Amino acid sequence: SPFLLRRTKTEVRPDLPDRIDQVAYCELTKEQRSLYQQVMEGGRAKLLEIAGQKQATGQARMMVLSSILRMRQICCDARLLDIEKEKLKHPSSKLDLFLELLDEALDGGHRILVFSQFVKMLTILRETLEEREVNYCYLDGSTTQRGKVVQRFQNSQTPVFLISLKAGGTGLNLTGADTVVHFDPWWNPAIEAQATARAHRIGQTQTVTSYKLVARDTIEEKILALQQRKQAQLDAMLESGNVDGMDGLTWDEIESLLE
Repeated sequence: SPFLLRRTKTEVRPDLPDRIDQVAYCELTKEQRSLYQQVMEGGRAKLLEIAGQKQATGQARMMVLSSILRMRQICCDARLLDIEKEKLKHPSSKLDLFLELLDEALDGGHRILVFSQFVKMLTILRETLEEREVNYCYLDGSTTQRGKVVQRFQNSQTPVFLISLKAGGTGLNLTGADTVVHFDPWWNPAIEAQATARAHRIGQTQTVTSYKLVARDTIEEKILALQQRKQAQLDAMLESGNVDGMDGLTWDEIESLLE
């Protein structure tokens, strides 16, 4: 069987600064809620269609997964669905929540890492920061010379670093920040933990605060519950040395997100 060696942060560096994890909630706007209900009902209808089949076709499964993706995007910002800006008066309550946290952090002299899985959401955040004349660094999969971008953040007082979760979840030392914001939750807690560890690592001298922004009564709350189950599964795997069973979402878990 595979050999598994695990070293926890406590074992490696007992005096690593504390980390505070918080969940910050918001309510969807009326526009978001209306769009969300439409997409969710379409996903449920597709689930019922699949349930009547002996075996779900690949196309049907993709349509369900597409509904889940669109629901998650709506929770972030309705503009992620390519709806014309003029048709949306209040497209994102979560953006409002983020700006409140941003103002508090800047007033307190904190520096922030902001992670999102959606590059288009990062683009919206970039535009918002530019409108507010807030300096920032930016990193996604298309960024060249990643090292220079990281060093620019580390060696300056730039207050915000916008990062794609896939591009910046591992391999970066960003101890210049003491606040981490996960704009949209991901169902694998290990991925989010790796992203938070960009700031909470050896060399960090301040307490790190990590925020998850979550829309109430949506798929995002179900993702939080799923994270807890996955974390328990991950902990049991690490304790037992069994590395099987963390391949991703099962079909039952996918169905539960639309119930």
